[in-house]
Amino acid sequence: MTRLQVDGVPVELPAGASLLDAVRATGTDLPALCHDDRLRPAGSCRTCLVRADGRTVAACVTPAAPDLTVDTADEGLRNLRRDAVALIASALPPHALADTAHSELAEACRTLGIPADTAAGDITRGRDESHPYVHLDRDLCIACGRCVRMCSDVQGTFALTLTGRGADTVVAPGTGGAWAASDCVSCGGCVDTCPTGAITQPGPGQGITSRRTPADRVRTTCGYCGVGCTLDVVVHDDRVAAVLPARDGPVNRGHACVKGRFAYGYLGSAERLTEPLLRENGVLRAASWAEAVARIAEGLRAAVRDGGPDAVAAISSARATNEENYLVQKFLRTVIGTNNVDNCSRLCHAPSAAGLTASFGRAGGTDPFDDVETADCLLVVGANPVEAHPVVGARLLRRALAGAALIVADPRTVGLARHADLHLRPRPGTNVALFHGLAHVLVDEGMTDPDFLRDRATGLDALTELLADYTPERVAGITGVPADDIRKAARLYGGAERPAVLYGLGVTEHLHGTDGVRTLANLPILRGAVGGTGRGFGISPLRGQNNVQGASDMGALPDLLPGYGRVTDPAARGRAEAVWGRPVPPAPGLRIPEMFAAAREGGLRALWIIGEDVCATDPDSRRVAEALDACPLVVVNELFLGETARHADVVLPVASWLEKDGTFVNFDRRFQRVRPAVTPPGTARSDFEAVHAVADALGADLGCPTPAAALAECGRVSPLFAGLSHERLDREGAVPWPCPAPDRPGEATLYAEEFATPDGRAHLSAAPYLPPGEEPDRDYPLVLVTGRRWAHYNSGSMTRRGGNLLLDANDRLDLNPEDAARFGVRDGTPVTVESRHGQARLVARVGTDLAPGQVFCAFHFPASGVNSLTSEHADTVTSCPEYKVTAVRLRPTVHGG
Repeated sequence: MTRLQVDGVPVELPAGASLLDAVRATGTDLPALCHDDRLRPAGSCRTCLVRADGRTVAACVTPAAPDLTVDTADEGLRNLRRDAVALIASALPPHALADTAHSELAEACRTLGIPADTAAGDITRGRDESHPYVHLDRDLCIACGRCVRMCSDVQGTFALTLTGRGADTVVAPGTGGAWAASDCVSCGGCVDTCPTGAITQPGPGQGITSRRTPADRVRTTCGYCGVGCTLDVVVHDDRVAAVLPARDGPVNRGHACVKGRFAYGYLGSAERLTEPLLRENGVLRAASWAEAVARIAEGLRAAVRDGGPDAVAAISSARATNEENYLVQKFLRTVIGTNNVDNCSRLCHAPSAAGLTASFGRAGGTDPFDDVETADCLLVVGANPVEAHPVVGARLLRRALAGAALIVADPRTVGLARHADLHLRPRPGTNVALFHGLAHVLVDEGMTDPDFLRDRATGLDALTELLADYTPERVAGITGVPADDIRKAARLYGGAERPAVLYGLGVTEHLHGTDGVRTLANLPILRGAVGGTGRGFGISPLRGQNNVQGASDMGALPDLLPGYGRVTDPAARGRAEAVWGRPVPPAPGLRIPEMFAAAREGGLRALWIIGEDVCATDPDSRRVAEALDACPLVVVNELFLGETARHADVVLPVASWLEKDGTFVNFDRRFQRVRPAVTPPGTARSDFEAVHAVADALGADLGCPTPAAALAECGRVSPLFAGLSHERLDREGAVPWPCPAPDRPGEATLYAEEFATPDGRAHLSAAPYLPPGEEPDRDYPLVLVTGRRWAHYNSGSMTRRGGNLLLDANDRLDLNPEDAARFGVRDGTPVTVESRHGQARLVARVGTDLAPGQVFCAFHFPASGVNSLTSEHADTVTSCPEYKVTAVRLRPTVHGG
């Protein structure tokens, strides 16, 4: 710690602090128009001048030194600061300091007594209002460079630059032209950092930034991807005026992406469901909650009467809170009497839960994401975090730019791959072979940790025997990755002191996805880079949805109870039964694909779908629709009347993440609070309230009257969560699990003493490479990979109802120029894509991101029909669909055909 004095007040600061930090620690606020705590200090505006041991210095760039005496109150200093601010303001037009201006500059002028008429500049450089979320008033730009540095140093997009000379210098998109046509990814960092109002968010959020967060705000956790960004929601008249990234957010650290920062327009959409709907004579009509709940209760009773408890099932949601997921699974198990409950992790990260549990003992990442900051080698596999997890992507890029080696393994040259030291491009479906090829080199060239493998791991002999068949040359033939690149990647990873592995759905969504997770986990085990050894970050899955980790943690799974106790384990059932006072069925229930199959066969008579548009997001969507139509009772909780809701018998209008209370768990196992910022529209209720209403109608008392009570009860069911509570999270912020007691911290780094497997050791996997479920052939010569794009989220039900649609208006099929020529397709022309399962209509985008023979599209526009293409092939262990490998063909779309 560094001790010094500021205006006679003793101050103690951590090493590396500046004099500006010291001054602010005393409660004094200096103007600092070129400074942002998230950026490297610049010291260019000279508005934060202080005296340090008699020297006049810029506080932002001067380190705090021991025993230093700092003076800020001297009248001469005040005049210097005032003159510096006034000089900057004098070059700006009058509206810069108008009474309605609430910029950092305007507030500084008022504090320093600089009159509004100081701003009398006569410049007309014009405005750029082409972008839906970012407007530029060039006349207010003071060329401080904060926006440019925010874009480069924090976001890593490098979309902005300063152009012109002298007084004519102004910020501009680096590509030239309109802002909307630039490389900007709409993170909002430039809006949040601009000190003059030159860059603003249009509408009611104009002028609101996180530096002085307004009092009328609600702190919550983002409800889009699994990063878990902490957000401050500014509310005016029960409407969201702005969403700001919290400067002290544990993961995002004052950063956000286009979705969390701006994509809340759906809240006020005219298409929001505001009252329940009941199907009568084939048509959905408006109804009251009492009528809707009565219909659901009647249908559930009939289903149990005619087919037993296992004739009922529910699909819970990664978009719902932990408490809602906990209540749903408790309802199925104790009120209905079935384990037929699942959640959408089945479609994405079920192989992560199974694979990580088999390798290490727990169904989560091994280390806190903050530890990436110390990694010297990043291996990013099957993930495009720059688009799917932008805040994580930006932090990984910053680490790479700071010197960490970056290896990206992905078929596409996107995002981080453009900055990688080595980009491996395996053929889709060949991950297991690639990971064995890397492991072969680690073992063959002695880059393993013998002591760790002897003392803390098992399975080395079997793996070593298998790896003999996976030389880089053989693996090159399977994967298409050159043997030399396999060796280079293994040597980078194997030679690093603190390597890190992060992966996404490109590893899990395969016929052999669990094998992919396990064989990827072999790498940190071989290196001894897991288990709190201090020799590496371990491995972490990048979760796609906001609470996909928590939904599974809470037991919304057919074979697992809260905290991952198996329903087949009498001890785990006994703990739950002791708390719930009801028996728990001992046999595992149906997984999502099995639910649909049972419905088509007549065995499933009631299905409750919570927050998932399964007709838009599940594979082979035509067969999903057939299942819903065959099921006598389908209940859907939704924000909008999506495709799934159109097949429902009862539709319940529910609250969004900005309208509900509870918690989420992010991708590195942190519990964080979710708080309601605004009121749901009409009679919409939270999923928590909806489940309670149905239980009450069935004459059952679920207990847990509040979300806080539900989390507390969950802690009694599972020791993993025993130390967690809303009160604790309100006090401490984010707390990772396991957290076994209220007076103990959560375990951010797992397995420091032993692994959670039955024998306490990490388990190496010797699973052989097996081919994917589909491969290209003469009739279907291309391989389709599906995934996400930066502006949208999943089925797009939220992001397509707002400005994001202006940023990305339609779905596209990315393909290589060779394939475009082969099939007679030009860039921008409509194409029809056909598989053995269905067809989709898309727009071609020709480029070199993909290798010949491969095509890519997202699934954000259900009307395109993308998920009618995908097959029913699924991971052999978890039934996770094989979204990443579908054999297709394409042709130009003929008008009307």
